[in-house]
Amino acid sequence: MGRDLARAFPEARHTFEEADEVLGTDLSRLMWEGPEPELTLTRNAQPAILVHSLAVHRVIRDRLDGAAFAAGHSLGEFSAHVAAGTLPFAGALRTVRLRGALMSQAGLESPGTMAAVLGLGDDVVRRVCGEVEQGVCVPANFNCEGQVVISGDRAGVRAGIAGARGAGAKRAVELNVSGAFHSPLMESARGGLAAHLAGLSFSDPVFPVVCNATAATVSTGAQARELLVRQLTAPVLWSRSIATMVAAGADRFVELGPGTVLCGLNRRNARGASCVSVGSPADMPALDALSLRAPTGARP
Repeated sequence: MGRDLARAFPEARHTFEEADEVLGTDLSRLMWEGPEPELTLTRNAQPAILVHSLAVHRVIRDRLDGAAFAAGHSLGEFSAHVAAGTLPFAGALRTVRLRGALMSQAGLESPGTMAAVLGLGDDVVRRVCGEVEQGVCVPANFNCEGQVVISGDRAGVRAGIAGARGAGAKRAVELNVSGAFHSPLMESARGGLAAHLAGLSFSDPVFPVVCNATAATVSTGAQARELLVRQLTAPVLWSRSIATMVAAGADRFVELGPGTVLCGLNRRNARGASCVSVGSPADMPALDALSLRAPTGARP
């Protein structure tokens, strides 16, 4: 995870070194060597994903000059704000380490789970969740047309799975997660995160960040601080977030960090738009082939 990037680019190597120093731990070694079960723990996975994403950003940010928007799915919203200058890297890194620990603790205090529901419209999934009579079951991620993740306690989510299947879902399956993220069961994490963010200095982003909780643009640091807390218990409105950018003229997207999930979702969320995932040196030729400069007089 990011090792080839660090070997190829000094900017990336320095990012991993800075992360190790900020956290006082050898995060880079864990990312590069594992063990994977330790890396995938929420408290480690969240800073690891942020570091990888921002290492990529530092390598290619000159090519992203003139970016119109940033957005990030759940944890990725922190990376988006660092890229937009709202938060410094070190502050964001400490925050996501704390966020991961708070979410893990919330998962222990209020055990829960999540499930992917495929093949139903957003309103149908909302109705299914609303019809769950015992337990907690709420929509957590509106990823794209026909793909919604639900979240809550085990009884509620399993009732939601049954309801989704009864409503004609192509598939409804419980996920291997450590908690009911983006649901009321994360409420106990809000106070600690809010108190921590209150002590951080937020700047106004240099370009708008589309936030998870509202799918609207954030243009001030004060808004960013509030909405980063709200997203802990609010659903991720990802498909609407992409729609916000497309409606404003965005037709080229670059996904930074590990994986290609967001570009995959864009096949439905932004049909016809170009999207490139960049997480390693091997991805650079595809980025080079993507024209990131808008024609004169057009918005990038």
